Amino acid sequence: MKNEEINDKRETEKNRLQLIPKCEEYIQYSIEMINKLPRIEKFNIGNEYKKMMYQLLENIMYIQKMHVVNWITYLNKIDALLNIQRCYLRVMYKNRYIDNKKFNVSIRYISEMGQILGGLFKYYAKNNKK
Repeated sequence: MKNEEINDKRETEKNRLQLIPKCEEYIQYSIEMINKLPRIEKFNIGNEYKKMMYQLLENIMYIQKMHVVNWITYLNKIDALLNIQRCYLRVMYKNRYIDNKKFNVSIRYISEMGQILGGLFKYYAKNNKK
């Protein structure tokens, strides 16, 4: 029984640690994408989008430092921020501020982070019932 708990903890730690570099890659890609937006939109939707990305990274960092009881709250915040960013991407794509490739790459980054987040949700939901 102890070995299973240790393996679960290692898997969870691995997932949390994977979330940070994924988020950093996503931010780097998105900043390059935002810099190529039309000037007016760069300062409107671009600033909002950047703010959401930095909040996302901030919340991921908080998970690393806080007690287990508060993790679900922050995981929910991260999930909400990812959903907002999906909406912003769709708006940028529909208004032709970004092309299909940039849209798909950004959505792929968001879905990869969402999958990791889903795994963390499952783990903490399972362990909070005990």
